[in-house]
Amino acid sequence: MKFFLLLLSSFALLHSSLWAAPNVVLFLTDDMGWMDSGVYGSKYYETPNIDKFATRAMRFTNAYAQPLCSPTRGSLLTGQYTARHGITTASGHQPPQPTGHVFLPETAPANVPMLLPESKNYLEPAQITLAETLKGAGYRTAHIGKWHLGLTQPYWPEQQGFDVAFHCHPDPGPPGEYFSPYGVVPEGKPGGKTKVGTITDGPPGEYIVDRQAAEAVKFISSSKGGPFFLNLWCYGVHGPWGHKVEYTKYFAAKKDPSGRQGNPIMASMLRSVDECFGRILAELDEQGIADNTIIIFTSDNGGNTHSNLTTDGKKSANEDWQKWAGNQPPTMNTPLRDGKGTLYEGGTRVPMMWAWAGKIQAASTSDAVVGPIDVYPTVIDLLGIAKPEQQIFDGVSYAKVLRGEGELKREAYFNYHPHAGAHRAGGVWVRSGDFKLLRWFGNPGTSELYNLREDLSEAHDLADATPEKVKELEVLIDGFLKDTGATYPRPNPAYKPVAAKVPVSNTDPLAAWKERGCKATVSGGILTMKSTGKPGGAFLGHGMAKMNGPAVVTLRVRSEAGGAGKIDSLPHTAADPDVIHSSAFEVKTGDWQEVKIEVREKGALGTLRVYLPDGEVDFIEVSPVNGKGQRWDF
Repeated sequence: MKFFLLLLSSFALLHSSLWAAPNVVLFLTDDMGWMDSGVYGSKYYETPNIDKFATRAMRFTNAYAQPLCSPTRGSLLTGQYTARHGITTASGHQPPQPTGHVFLPETAPANVPMLLPESKNYLEPAQITLAETLKGAGYRTAHIGKWHLGLTQPYWPEQQGFDVAFHCHPDPGPPGEYFSPYGVVPEGKPGGKTKVGTITDGPPGEYIVDRQAAEAVKFISSSKGGPFFLNLWCYGVHGPWGHKVEYTKYFAAKKDPSGRQGNPIMASMLRSVDECFGRILAELDEQGIADNTIIIFTSDNGGNTHSNLTTDGKKSANEDWQKWAGNQPPTMNTPLRDGKGTLYEGGTRVPMMWAWAGKIQAASTSDAVVGPIDVYPTVIDLLGIAKPEQQIFDGVSYAKVLRGEGELKREAYFNYHPHAGAHRAGGVWVRSGDFKLLRWFGNPGTSELYNLREDLSEAHDLADATPEKVKELEVLIDGFLKDTGATYPRPNPAYKPVAAKVPVSNTDPLAAWKERGCKATVSGGILTMKSTGKPGGAFLGHGMAKMNGPAVVTLRVRSEAGGAGKIDSLPHTAADPDVIHSSAFEVKTGDWQEVKIEVREKGALGTLRVYLPDGEVDFIEVSPVNGKGQRWDF
């Protein structure tokens, strides 16, 4: 029925000029940060095709995504905030909830501080997606790559307006491995693997990102008879870190003059993503249709600054990472704060570029605040296609900005991530002008205020100094939560906090923490660490068998030299014995500082490793989202 209505509304508009209608290419990278290309400022990564594309495009400097991938993907296809379409975390590879499922519980045990909402694991079939609107207007449509918006067939891209689909499930990352054979069983055929979908194996050793490029070229070549929409959601640069060794060797010998980035595996994978994008651009040129194609380049969330070092728990993958990258995080988003999975700028600010010859200002930049909710209304505005009446839009068109005809008038833009993270129960932020207010849903809740024009790194919280601005922006957040029907976290009325401290004894001054790669001594309530091995290899280890993630690790530390720090969690589950979950952070030079690091993964924490530069530790505290925590005062 929804296809029939779309066809009726669009046919009269386009039937006389259908063959002249421009094509649309949406190229979405996975986990590529704002600083992860040459045109956006990287001095280490090499992205010649992306950089060259910028000379024909408008580049946005204030473009946002969600902190994680599935929510962004849902917003791209619906034009809605995540609080409205309901996909609020990266859960699209999990079984869809049944009809009538309650996404916000009414009760919780006494040891749980908050009533926490649950994300939808699927995109509602009733949504009128961008693909369906374009298909109703006569476009041939294709989805190639990661989907992550529904595990089972009723929620696959074929059911959301795509004529051609190249995908696999479950799909938080690439299909099993980056290299063929991928282990995917085509739908309707018997097989012994767990993954299903329409992806088929290529020649042994084929790289999945190269295969995506080949499938895109095939689709473009076969769409000569009329306009097309190519929705390519690239598998790179998401884990499990499949990379071409010949590229990695090259980057291993290269140094970043800025000292910010330097992971050769990430650089290698970004080169492959750049080549994929370049092959699509070359095919458009080959077909003579580049000037009549709207091309959009962006990413699904901020750069990944934490790392699961293994592929499916295989020790060899961990060894491969250690060989090439050591203890480095996948990328660094400096000067932005933090990265993927957080509501700070490093987790949400992304590259975004648009090109359309003669229509969009080439080699230009815009500081308009835009996001994935705006892509759908902007595309159909540029094409002259009416909005489907059945679809609710939170996004607005910025076609006038692209054409150089005016500015985007926007009072506020919102970002909503209600799930456990650095502040335990998630949060929401509003960007209004230069100011950004973050509201954390903790018990009690807190707020942070930043002036991003003056403080891009979000280092100076202005909330206490400017209460009137906080109050003004809190009103906007309240309106957003009400308007979208957000199932945001609420304090649990039955919660009874339990404090637990681990006493330090004379016989065990380290309180069961084990020194590795360093010498640790305790004096006057302060633990002092001094490395005895390779740089970056010193850590304190502790068994956390009785605690489960997600959790927050809080440290009070001081280091004269400063340097990189990292939290590793080794769950040691029977099904996945060699997985390491890793979260990177930076220890600043100078006085005492309190650092909060989130361990987002669920399940037993197993062994916790706290990597630190030479320095002093006042206390370590582990606070699970659910259950009793512990604090070690040295």
